[in-house]
Amino acid sequence: MPNKDETLLRVEHLCQYFKQNKAVDDVSFEIKKGEVFGLVGESGCGKTTTGRSIIKLYDITSGSVYFKGERIAAGTRSYKLNIEAAKKKYEDELKELEQSGRSNEEKDKLRREKKEELDRYIAQQKQEIHSARADHRKHKVVTDIQMIFQDPIASLDPRMTVGQIIAEGLRIRGEKNKKELDEKVYQALEMVGLVREHAGRYPHEFSGGQRQRIGVARAVVMNPELIIADEPVSALDVSIQAQVINLLDDLRHKMGLTILFIAHDLSVVKYFSDRIGVMYFGKLVELADSDELFAHPLHPYTKSLLSAIPLPDPEYEKRRKRITYVPLRDHDYTVDQPTLREVLPGHFVHCNQAEFERYRRETGAADEA
Repeated sequence: MPNKDETLLRVEHLCQYFKQNKAVDDVSFEIKKGEVFGLVGESGCGKTTTGRSIIKLYDITSGSVYFKGERIAAGTRSYKLNIEAAKKKYEDELKELEQSGRSNEEKDKLRREKKEELDRYIAQQKQEIHSARADHRKHKVVTDIQMIFQDPIASLDPRMTVGQIIAEGLRIRGEKNKKELDEKVYQALEMVGLVREHAGRYPHEFSGGQRQRIGVARAVVMNPELIIADEPVSALDVSIQAQVINLLDDLRHKMGLTILFIAHDLSVVKYFSDRIGVMYFGKLVELADSDELFAHPLHPYTKSLLSAIPLPDPEYEKRRKRITYVPLRDHDYTVDQPTLREVLPGHFVHCNQAEFERYRRETGAADEA
């Protein structure tokens, strides 16, 4: 059994910008070995971009990603911004120094001290940039992390057979024995509920659910430790969704997998995930255990998401009231800016100090303290 106290993946202050668009903005979380971590939010909130950044399909803008304690991805933008800010501060301090009533000898001495301090800081930041680039080159391919993509047909090459698609990762890793490759492909197909004969067919010959099983087989044949499942059931019928989710759950226990499960269907996420992170406009706004999040949602956006879940009960649906989330109405961040804070043990919310104190009172945590 995997040790659930061991952190397998740690994401620190991840930022992924596309020019001026902040797709992911200062997101931090960690995933324990053997758990399923759900990442939810509306379309366009940055869930998929987070997953693609972790697996290095994008070069991250800033922040760091650690896998099994080693940094596998790092951005340099934050270090460059730190250098620019330090230079600006240095120039402002020199202007203030010139306008002060100090003697010329004192001014010269302070100039030298400030310049030495600036040079030391710039050297330290440049060393961080060098280290980040070295870590990025060192871990060019992370085969212990695999991804299942959202669209099963778009992620499969139509000119390759299923056997070639599944074996491609093994070939890239350097395995050349055709007999061993074929045997691993057959085992992967059988593991996901397909048969050996499917290896010689092409993706267009399969249904949507079968194509997604091929995507799962392509991921598990590499024997990964972490799978990033990017909305793997959103393009499938409801009955097929259940089959794929049950398949992932079986593989999770059979292979000891850790899964980052990205979705916008909260009912599926609740069933499948141990912990859930909620994203909104590139920010992680709430993070808690699955049962805790559904029982005691704190952030207004989480409450809005949960209020949108329909139930097969006509009477309940008649009474169900949607909660709307309007950031400008629900928050006042003109003075105190929000950060991710731990309101209850293991329950984090993106809030400022006033909201933090209110959440503590609402949950009774303030009385216990």
